[in-house]
Amino acid sequence: MTRTISASRVATLVGPLSGDERPLYLELAEGLRLLIGEGRIPAATRMPSERELTTALGVSRTTVTRAYAELRDREYAESRRGSGTVTRLPLHATSVTDRIFAPWSQDPDVVDLNCAAPSAPAGVAAAYEAAVAELPPYLSNHGYYPAGLARLREVVAETYAERGLPTSPEQIMITSGALAGAAVVAQALTSPGDRVVVEDPVYPNATQALGHRSARLVPAPVDPDGWDLAATAAIVRQAAPRLAYLIPDFQNPTGLVMSDDQRAEYAAALKRARVTPVVDEAHQALALDGQAMPAPFATHSPGAITIGSASKQFWGGLRLGWLRVPEPMMPALLQARMSLDLGAPLLEQLALVHLIENRHAVWAANRERLGRQRDVLLDALDTQLPDWTFHRPTGGLAVWCRLPRPRASALVAEAERLGVIAAAGRVFAVEGGLEHFVRLPWTRPADELELAVTRLAQAWAVSSSRARTGEAARDDSDRLTVA
Repeated sequence: MTRTISASRVATLVGPLSGDERPLYLELAEGLRLLIGEGRIPAATRMPSERELTTALGVSRTTVTRAYAELRDREYAESRRGSGTVTRLPLHATSVTDRIFAPWSQDPDVVDLNCAAPSAPAGVAAAYEAAVAELPPYLSNHGYYPAGLARLREVVAETYAERGLPTSPEQIMITSGALAGAAVVAQALTSPGDRVVVEDPVYPNATQALGHRSARLVPAPVDPDGWDLAATAAIVRQAAPRLAYLIPDFQNPTGLVMSDDQRAEYAAALKRARVTPVVDEAHQALALDGQAMPAPFATHSPGAITIGSASKQFWGGLRLGWLRVPEPMMPALLQARMSLDLGAPLLEQLALVHLIENRHAVWAANRERLGRQRDVLLDALDTQLPDWTFHRPTGGLAVWCRLPRPRASALVAEAERLGVIAAAGRVFAVEGGLEHFVRLPWTRPADELELAVTRLAQAWAVSSSRARTGEAARDDSDRLTVA
């Protein structure tokens, strides 16, 4: 189905044309190309007529005509009989998906709720283009920055200061993603047999990164209602771990947020036990209801290591993250990092500088989009699956649903047959179980989310009505989960 977009909406998205050194038609074409590439003007959208857009933008008819021709030449638009100019993307969807990660991705009827990672927000393409323009001076150097590009470390440090946590650039290490940061921490601070306390349920790839040095993972429960800090403190005393990994901001997968008082209590317990907190803040910037977030955990624990990520607040394809560490700890972490890789890609670091410098505008648009999608998903669950229960997340990327009966694996297997890919609770369990739960992200477009819930309701009805026959549910334990 071909969508339409009004001339006034296009004019709003393009914004004022500056009339810089480029011809005006090239400036307009470039603006439209970025909007199409970022999805703000979706593919298969019928553009306004040349006359309508001329009036809306206040430019000449020739400017719009030549801009549309430029889009067609660069394969961002095509002419269709009866439809005028229709947007497109140069690559087919099957060319930009990874069948190793998602073997179902070439099926246009499948809704992927396995991956809690959104598409790129507005501004990413422009940041890359600015980065390309800034790259030439760096080409005369070797290009290795083990701690990260100085300019990027500065702007990352500024984001912590803005949140009330004074931070110097010397405390920042840029990594090739949050998981790479966790691996650096494990390499530097653990030895085989050391214990690491981790939340349960928890993001599974993080535990794999922390355990790659053969550390022993000790689960600490996170209940659907929140953290049991008394139980966690007892576990910390008994296990005598080296590290404690926690996600206090929109915990993955539960979506919970740890209060300021809880952070202070947890930090004090870890300090008494001489345990280093490893704090994952990947979702911290995704407060979707306009609420103020609690202070960073490190304000209560100066010795904490904080993991940041560009993947959730900007785009996973950037493959960049960072560590904020006590400055005396940096030499050991740099030495460990050099045994794993020699630095993050420079072009992406330059792009991330631009995104962070413009973060408030990027975040505002991204939060608005994700908030709409969250509401669509939760409303559909309330309507079609009223016997499922969940706490309404105020941010993050996913909802943690409790099923009336422990049949998550059977549900997921039946849902896949109906064209929805989801993650059962056991994927997030440190030691198995959690068959009462399923995680559902709201990172897909609204129409896909509504369709997914309809199919999940059908799958739940089928899996619930089947008598126990001893037939095992499909095993999805080898499915790759990246977010």
